[in-house]
Amino acid sequence: MTLSRLAPAIFVLLWSTGWVIAKYAGIHADPLTFLVLRYLLAAALFVGFCLVTGAAWPKTWASAGHAMVSGMFLHGLYLGAVWWAIGQGVPAAISGIIAGLQPLMTAAVAPVLIGENLSGQQKLGIVLGFLGIGLAVVPKMLVIDTGTTPIALLPVVINILGMAAVTYGTIYQKRHLQDGDIRSTAALQYIGALIVTLPAAFFLEEMRVEWNVQLFAALAWAVLGLSMGAIALLLYLIRRGQVSRAASLIYLVPPLAAFQAWLFFDEALTLPMIIGTVIAVTGVYLTNRKTPNQI
Repeated sequence: MTLSRLAPAIFVLLWSTGWVIAKYAGIHADPLTFLVLRYLLAAALFVGFCLVTGAAWPKTWASAGHAMVSGMFLHGLYLGAVWWAIGQGVPAAISGIIAGLQPLMTAAVAPVLIGENLSGQQKLGIVLGFLGIGLAVVPKMLVIDTGTTPIALLPVVINILGMAAVTYGTIYQKRHLQDGDIRSTAALQYIGALIVTLPAAFFLEEMRVEWNVQLFAALAWAVLGLSMGAIALLLYLIRRGQVSRAASLIYLVPPLAAFQAWLFFDEALTLPMIIGTVIAVTGVYLTNRKTPNQI
């Protein structure tokens, strides 16, 4: 089987490990501090990659600024919120399920921000998606699931705000970054993420780091596997016009993240979580599926 066929599935599989690596990294470093290290390395590697491959840099300060601002939302605020929430006790599985809100949020705010009308199918999908997320998350907060530890409201709210940040960042990128070299844009986005995350780590954390093999392994996977590997695959898919194939598999990210959290950290897969995830995935599918009139 060729890379062309495997690339979309590999991309989604890599992306789904983000929630598990957040939980694992939190054992050896404060979450925001770990993200600072990750963004430093990712920015340096992407800058080097741009220099080696001759990537074109933005011609104006405004274009460079747009790239950094998008990185503040797409990486800094989004991952910062998700990683902090997991560090405060939100299970990786629940956080991964909440991530399913992102395409729903994008569709929900599109009529307001970019004047895009929603079909009846998309409206139904949004309703189902939010109901599914609620069914998966609320029992964990109210300890309806027998024998589980309740999760606090604030970290869940922060996790959801992270989804709002990546939603706005996605729309911002569509508005201001239609042109330009994707490689240099990625480098500038990680610099923007660093601008947000470094002061947050300084003021909110003790900036604890345990320099050991486990930390370096987590950092290597976060930088090379996610920040570099997943992005490289995305660039490959864009170049071959196969982004739609990856998008069709993105619905698998929440259940994959929940399965990995169960496998590696023994997080419970409760019946409400399973049913809620199925409903949410159905909602995301309906929201993003093209109708005959849209094709």
